[in-house]
Amino acid sequence: MTNQTESKAKAGAAIIPVTLFQQNCTLLWCETTKKAVVVDPGGDVPEILAAIEHAGVSVEQIWLTHGHIDHVGGAADLRDALKVPIEGPHIADKFLLDNVVNSGRTFGMTGVRDFTPDRWLADGDTVRIGELSFAILHCPGHSPGSVVFFNDDMRFALVGDVLFAGSVGRTDLPGGSHATLIESITQKLLPLGDDVGFICGHGPGSSIGHERITNPFLTGGM
Repeated sequence: MTNQTESKAKAGAAIIPVTLFQQNCTLLWCETTKKAVVVDPGGDVPEILAAIEHAGVSVEQIWLTHGHIDHVGGAADLRDALKVPIEGPHIADKFLLDNVVNSGRTFGMTGVRDFTPDRWLADGDTVRIGELSFAILHCPGHSPGSVVFFNDDMRFALVGDVLFAGSVGRTDLPGGSHATLIESITQKLLPLGDDVGFICGHGPGSSIGHERITNPFLTGGM
């Protein structure tokens, strides 16, 4: 007789590409409770609301990885629509959230608003949705207040624009620093383990292990 154990997914996710930057807004939910969070609602709020309805989940929070316009442009409107709190990013990105309107004007994005989150996040904090718990890693470099959300149980992270498949976040924007970004990746992300998969802010996801051995920004190829 063979013993078989059934494994059930603990979380579900849907990616909604938003804005002209095709930013990966992520709808993430706990499969047990169907409680959900929207991560980085950069814009196109009607599309985000439609995705929530299609998934049949109850959004209780909004999480922000950092303060750039393509990640936060729809946050204020979505907060008003859902009546839920915004958590993140780190307070070092306050100058970005205080200038969302100006940033939107630069990129031709209208209807955006400056705002303050209901909770700033710091290194070592924890956020929860349903039965899922995520540790906060402060990973500056792309922006001063960038944070990563890491769930150890599922070996999964939401990394925003800190790390990409085959690349890293740009550092030529105000407050950016390439040296600081690489330090954040090598000191905070790589030690999480090669088996950790991640969703990033743009493009396809990847794993820490794959990026460790193939990403030219980490192997010295760039």
